[in-house]
Amino acid sequence: MARRTSTRTTVAERSAADEESKDAAPPPSGDALKLLTRTGRKRTASARKAKKTGAEHALRNMSEIRHHFRTSPQPVFFVGATAFNLLGLDRMVRGFSYIVYYDAWQGMHPRVFSPHDKPYIEFESGEHINNWLLRNAEVRAHIARRTPPGLRPQIVMVFFDRETEEICEELGYDLILPSAELRERLDSKIVTTQLGNEVDVPSVPNVLTTVEGWSDVKAAAKKAKLGTDLVIQTAYGDSGKTTYFVTGEEDFAKIAGDLVGVEIKIMKRINNRPIAVEAVITRHGTIVGPFMTEITGHRQLTPYRGGWSGNEMFPDVLDEPTRKTAAGLVERLGNRLGQEGYRGFFEVDVLIDTDTNDVYLGELNPRISGASAVTNVTAGAYADVPLFAFHLLEYSGVDFELDVAEINERWEELASEDEWSTMVIKHTQATVERINSAPPTGRYVVAQNGALVFSHAELDWHLLNNEHEAFYLRVYGPGDYRWKGADLGILVTKGRLQTPRGALTIGATHFIDSIRAMYSVTPLEQRAPARSEQGKAS
Repeated sequence: MARRTSTRTTVAERSAADEESKDAAPPPSGDALKLLTRTGRKRTASARKAKKTGAEHALRNMSEIRHHFRTSPQPVFFVGATAFNLLGLDRMVRGFSYIVYYDAWQGMHPRVFSPHDKPYIEFESGEHINNWLLRNAEVRAHIARRTPPGLRPQIVMVFFDRETEEICEELGYDLILPSAELRERLDSKIVTTQLGNEVDVPSVPNVLTTVEGWSDVKAAAKKAKLGTDLVIQTAYGDSGKTTYFVTGEEDFAKIAGDLVGVEIKIMKRINNRPIAVEAVITRHGTIVGPFMTEITGHRQLTPYRGGWSGNEMFPDVLDEPTRKTAAGLVERLGNRLGQEGYRGFFEVDVLIDTDTNDVYLGELNPRISGASAVTNVTAGAYADVPLFAFHLLEYSGVDFELDVAEINERWEELASEDEWSTMVIKHTQATVERINSAPPTGRYVVAQNGALVFSHAELDWHLLNNEHEAFYLRVYGPGDYRWKGADLGILVTKGRLQTPRGALTIGATHFIDSIRAMYSVTPLEQRAPARSEQGKAS
């Protein structure tokens, strides 16, 4: 399963003269110019749509923006394996709904649609799942029913590719994300590092190079004064699988086949604390969301060393000076990505050097991520609008005014008063089992006797009040199979799940053990064919 999950955005309805008059970014060239030309055509169409829907002036404040989302008939469909990433956004966006492969509510959620006829397919990726859904006849009929005359359905998703773009173009859907070509380029850890360097967003001390053997690695590290304890990354891939720790020739020899002859990033190894943050690039600047720690590598949750298993947001994730430094880093990076033609939602991993407190750019994920589930339910989201709503605003075809600096300052203050956590619970044993019964999706509470019990069915986690209750979104149910690494479900609670030292709290282990105990299974002698984990909860 991929660690993250994000999305893209585009500006809306500005003339070429208006764009040239803005001083936020230099004129684009090359691929960026081609991208902006294409998005310019979309903006013209969006402007015509805005006139049809009666938008007579720019949205001038948060009240008008909230009113727009509560009244706009524009249908927006989130397509994915599950609804996890943006679940609950439909509370504030009238036209927002979900199309999923795995229906956690078994048809009882009024905004979640899943096709009835789902023959067995061994999906290879999240993109494969999404493209299958878009082609499905039941899904296409559902989108047609939910789309008012004169409007085009808008599609958002975590994972997509050029095939997705071709499907949407053929069907008359607007895929309101930056192009797959641009996303693929920005997904490169090499490109991210280079763009960050241009705007004073530093990475951990490093050198970008190609090598033919250990002697080249040693020479490059010595020249860049990186020491002998090194971290090496390739341009693409999940950092958990394409990040290598090397201290000598013997270590390098084991991984040389993946590193020789390709561009790599050689870094100094530091003691660090990873922090996740999401942001949205708008025409008025980059809005930065709340900072969160990551839940990674706990054996009770995942069989994969270093595997991402969730996020925590709490008041003192970062002290004030560090938070301001990190927010400035993310804002500068976002504005630089905007110069590349990128608009909308993205996620950044920030690394805090625990020895020096220096703040570094870790990794860019140009898409919706697993952290989105928390980002969109924060105090800032309820005071204004959810962070992802600013992404939708960029593609809405409606002009709007924003004081980005004021929003960032207010959200920073509000984030210091909120607390949320999520964790993905996987099957950790090397067994294959048929699920006979499983805990249902809904609200769970810790009873007076200490037991975790099912309270009632619920649509999302937005009404949770404290750390003694949780929302569990089930992925696999009765009749499905579970195997090593399979997502069983995602638990969300309004409280901490890790201690200050990074261990799971007693309350977290109680949640995990209780949920696991609610499954009854039949072991199988042979491994059952497994659908792809890609894109479920990331």
